[in-house]
Amino acid sequence: MAMSMTGYGRESLHLHDATIIIEIRSVNHRFLDISTRLPSALVQHEDTFKKIIQSYMQRGRVELSINIIGNAFVKRGLAVDWDLLDELVEQVKQMKKRYHLVGDIPVTIISSIPEIVSIQEHENRTTDMEHAIIDGIHNACRRVVTMRQEEGQHLLKDVEKHITLIQQLLTRLESRRESVIEEYRERIENRIAHYLAGHKEIDHTRLHQEVALLVEKGDITEELTRLSSHIDHFLTTIREQGTMGRKLEFITQEMHREANTIGSKAMDTKVNKWTINLKSHIEKIKEQVQNIE
Repeated sequence: MAMSMTGYGRESLHLHDATIIIEIRSVNHRFLDISTRLPSALVQHEDTFKKIIQSYMQRGRVELSINIIGNAFVKRGLAVDWDLLDELVEQVKQMKKRYHLVGDIPVTIISSIPEIVSIQEHENRTTDMEHAIIDGIHNACRRVVTMRQEEGQHLLKDVEKHITLIQQLLTRLESRRESVIEEYRERIENRIAHYLAGHKEIDHTRLHQEVALLVEKGDITEELTRLSSHIDHFLTTIREQGTMGRKLEFITQEMHREANTIGSKAMDTKVNKWTINLKSHIEKIKEQVQNIE
C-alpha cells in the first residue's frame, strides 16, 4: 500500500503524578531523517526511540517530541552542606566570644548564605514508566502510518487519473502516427523536388534512401512503445507492497524523457498539442510521487 510522507500521531499518558505527551510529525524528505526533542531524563533512550520509528517509516523528515508535565522522573529535596554550617556556627561562636556578645544564634543567618541549604533534583526513573513511553511511541507511530496510508491512497487516485489521460493521449498519438509519417514524407519530397527542379541527373535511389532516413528520424514509434512500457511498469509498481516512491520517481523521469523526444520530433500541429498535454500530466505525476514513501 502506498504511503505519503506526511502524517501526525499523538499519545497522552497519565502515570503517577505526571502527564506524558508524545507527538510524532512527518513531512516530505528524500531520505529518513529523524530528530528528537526529549527531556534530559530520556536522552539516553534516544537511539531506542529512533529505532522504533525506523521500523515504521523508511522516508520522510520525522520529529519526535516528548513533553513531561509533572514530576514523573524527578524528585526535589533539600540538601544541607553540614560542613559549611558547622563552620558557620563555629565562626559565630568565635565572634560572640571575641566581642563579648550575648544571645542565641538566629536561624535567619542560615538562610542568608544560600550555599548552606539548596534544592536538588534527583532522577526517579522507573521501569514501568519507560515501558509505557516506548508503548506510547509505538502507538503514535501507528497513527502516523495510518494517516500516511490514507494520504497515500488519495495521492494514488490523483496519479491514476493522470495515467488514464496519458493513455488516452498515447492512443491518439498512435492513431495519428501513420498519417504524420506520410505527410512528413510528402513534405520532404516536395521540397527536394522544388530545389532540384531543372537538374537532369538525379540519383533517385539515393534520393529515396535519404528521404527514408529523414522520415525515420521523425518517426515516434519507438518512443510511444517505450512510454507505454513505462506506464505499465508504473501501474505494476503502485500495486506492490512496501516503499515505492524512489522507484516511481525514476519511472516518471523516463516517461518525461520519452515525452521530450516525441516533442522534439513532432512536425504536426495535433501531435505538438497532444505532446504538450502529455508532458503536463507527467509533470503533475512527478509532483505527486515525490510525496510518496
